[in-house]
Amino acid sequence: MDSYDAMNRVLITDDVDSQCVDMLIANGFSVEKDIKLAKQPQEQLIKRVQEADILIVRSATKVTSAVIEGSPRLKLIGRAGTGTDNIDTDTATRHGILVMNTPGGNTLSAAEHTCALICSLSRSIPNACASLKSGAWQRSTFMGEELNGKTLAIIGLGRIGREVAKRMQSFNMKTIGYDPIITAEQSLTFGVEFFELNDLWPLADYITVHVPLMKETHHLINDKVLLQCRKGVKLVNVARGGIIDEAALLDSLNSGHCGGAALDVFEEEPPVDLKLVQHPGVICTPHLGANTREAQKRVAIELAQQIIDFKQGHSLIGVVNGSAVTSQFGQGNRPILLLSKRLGQIIGASSSSTPKHISLSFNHTVSSHLFEALSIYFSYGYLQEQGNKRVNFVNARHLFEVEMDMVVDKNQELNNVLVVRVTSDNEIKVLSGIVCGDHLWLDSVNQCRFIAHVPLDDEKTHVIVQPIQGSFVDHLRDNTSKYQNRISAVFDSVSQTGNSQDQRWCALLL
Repeated sequence: MDSYDAMNRVLITDDVDSQCVDMLIANGFSVEKDIKLAKQPQEQLIKRVQEADILIVRSATKVTSAVIEGSPRLKLIGRAGTGTDNIDTDTATRHGILVMNTPGGNTLSAAEHTCALICSLSRSIPNACASLKSGAWQRSTFMGEELNGKTLAIIGLGRIGREVAKRMQSFNMKTIGYDPIITAEQSLTFGVEFFELNDLWPLADYITVHVPLMKETHHLINDKVLLQCRKGVKLVNVARGGIIDEAALLDSLNSGHCGGAALDVFEEEPPVDLKLVQHPGVICTPHLGANTREAQKRVAIELAQQIIDFKQGHSLIGVVNGSAVTSQFGQGNRPILLLSKRLGQIIGASSSSTPKHISLSFNHTVSSHLFEALSIYFSYGYLQEQGNKRVNFVNARHLFEVEMDMVVDKNQELNNVLVVRVTSDNEIKVLSGIVCGDHLWLDSVNQCRFIAHVPLDDEKTHVIVQPIQGSFVDHLRDNTSKYQNRISAVFDSVSQTGNSQDQRWCALLL
């Protein structure tokens, strides 16, 4: 895990449960907690983060690009909660900083809050309560509606969306939904009928959103979508402000097309323009979805345990920008990942110009997640060999901007062979390696197969491949002085023609 092994100093800038602090200290971390930093000028935060390896936040601290770029020591940002929109993840990735969250810790609290808001919308509970407290007795004003038989559309069928479905099904609501990575067959297993978004909008009496805020989901529900919805539709947002276009929602409420909204999150928090918040058709709470004692304790414990497990090499959970690091802990993945890195190092050592294109080839299909990790490992090895001091497994693909793709070549004989094909002006065009158990071997260069496999297990061993023509002994003698007698082993190969006078390749281990 390279530089992550040295992580020790932790700075906590939001009000995280004390058990997080206790667990980290008990496992050898040095922890400082200062929740005032979240509200102080950014310069003060940067000054303190410069001394930290790990920064732990909730939602109050804004970890901007300036904070990240001003903190060269920082290696990991931990978010005690689900959303990471208060963290500039792109900048963190470019600087090789892991961003970690606790995706399951506040699931139940957020789901329960959503259900409470749906019930409150159906019976105008907050407004009726406020009316009675003011001394009025207005039963007819607060005529409600049953949830029984109504259709609830759930946008985002992850942990929270599924828990909402389970609870509202007990009210005999019909649950329909959409999620870009869930199939219709999968959604039926938890009682949700799947629809594409354009087909879903006109069917819903209630719509609740449970998706992250990103470019694709910003203003997901806008004026055009609201016009597709049936008259009287009610909206619920306990996810992130900005998923619903607040201006469009206010217009729809004023026109009577939207029958009500329950909002726990807002585009600006706290809201400055109170027109939407003060609308009589709106129920609102100040971002309370995860604000239960149980959820806050749970996310604090989970985040501390995730950091401890990562530091100790046991597992890596909750990382949103480190697929290659996460893949190290996958069953059986490590050898093939290390082989990809070693082949990247060999090509990096022999390249005088940047490749134009690289393909990684197996004789069988591998998952997109594993291919992404393989490409990151290759990029890391290549750049490391080229002398890049900034590179690590988080930022390698950002720094190595070469197009890479996956090729399935049924003509390759074995499942355990990785073939790298390089489009470049350099001499190495094809490189193949083999995984055998936990052992790694270099098999061939430009289809010249080594007489004996070249061992790649020891990452401290430097491997140099060179073209050779003619006498292997003469080539070895010439290179012995060049490398100051540091050569520990040499390997010859067989040319494509089998003629020793034709060009072939040799490998030197230093």
